[in-house]
Amino acid sequence: MFVVLIRIVILALAAALLISVPRSTTERFLGFRVTEPPFTSLTYGIQAFVWWDHGFAGRDLDWIQRMVFSHVKQTFAWEDVEPARGVFDFTQSDRILNEIERRGLQLVVRLSDAPQWTHPDLPGVRGVDYVDAPPDDFADFGRYCGTIAERYRGRIAAYQIWNEPNLSREWGNQPPNAAGFVGLLAACSSAIRAADPDAILISAGLSPTGNYDDSAHPDDIFLQAMYDTGFEQYIDVVGMHAPGYAPPHVGPDEAVANGSQRFFTFRRVEDLRLIMIANGDAARQVALLEVGYTLNQVDPHYSWFAVTEEEQARYLVAAYQYAADHWRPWVGLMSTIYVAKPDWTEADEEWWFAVTRPDGYTRPAYIELANMAKYCGARLIPARAGDSPEALGLVPVIPCT
Repeated sequence: MFVVLIRIVILALAAALLISVPRSTTERFLGFRVTEPPFTSLTYGIQAFVWWDHGFAGRDLDWIQRMVFSHVKQTFAWEDVEPARGVFDFTQSDRILNEIERRGLQLVVRLSDAPQWTHPDLPGVRGVDYVDAPPDDFADFGRYCGTIAERYRGRIAAYQIWNEPNLSREWGNQPPNAAGFVGLLAACSSAIRAADPDAILISAGLSPTGNYDDSAHPDDIFLQAMYDTGFEQYIDVVGMHAPGYAPPHVGPDEAVANGSQRFFTFRRVEDLRLIMIANGDAARQVALLEVGYTLNQVDPHYSWFAVTEEEQARYLVAAYQYAADHWRPWVGLMSTIYVAKPDWTEADEEWWFAVTRPDGYTRPAYIELANMAKYCGARLIPARAGDSPEALGLVPVIPCT
């Protein structure tokens, strides 16, 4: 019995060492350079839509808490908070912060969606043919960012500043402009740092794309252009998007060898990490702001890389495991898409990516993500059975904080 106990202790110590020992200094992605990570690696997050409480916001946040995910990503749309210049409505944002904190969760806020008054000459009608666009005066965005940060100082963990500026549709149907985006980023960053210097600032995630024209710029080219303009001085963490095209183990080189493209892989982020290293930025951490696999077998724009519900579940769990095994500590936050918005239908692209359904049901991906093993710093939270009291919501779940 004594020998058995000794073996158990040795195995436990070995497991602890495997979790805590730094990566080799020869590791390709130079994770050892990340010595002061803003996020615990890994930090588990998911994007939700609880701005307008249709009666389901509490349910959705309860779902996230049961997942043992610690961070909720939520858009604070500028047009909803400041519908007219200088006129602010904090009703929904106050409610969200209270509900988040009551559940022991943390909030990652996406700042985007400029109101019409900030670019009055831009054509289009919201909900019809309107596209997101930067304001005519970046200082207006800076004031908005500073107002949010001052009101919620110490209560918002991190800010994602804008979204996918390498796409024309996220830049007012204008050609993507890295220098322009960095100007917008600088205005917002400076204001947040003045109001809440402890908040983590994340650059906008970039969309993986092969287009290089007025409609889009490839994420790697756009990221390098951001470095050329000095964007890194305005952020703490580099934002990236990692939608799943291929299974998580498939790397960019393998994709090319199979006749595909480098950006059609979950591991595309490795290419972007190498750009960070080439620009002397290896000490900075990465946040994966959108991780997901679509179920859309209907729309030909998506059906060619769509998966089944079972594959979606398996691949998402494998993506987190791949990041845990290969990308710590340079990947910190890893945020899944999505907890479904209540009014989504099958006509919405996002409906097919979500791990829950608007009708109140969860998909297999939600169940598997909730029950998988998770890292909490140097501690490993073991996988749990699907019928465990924690999984069924019968006992409180304490997230990693």
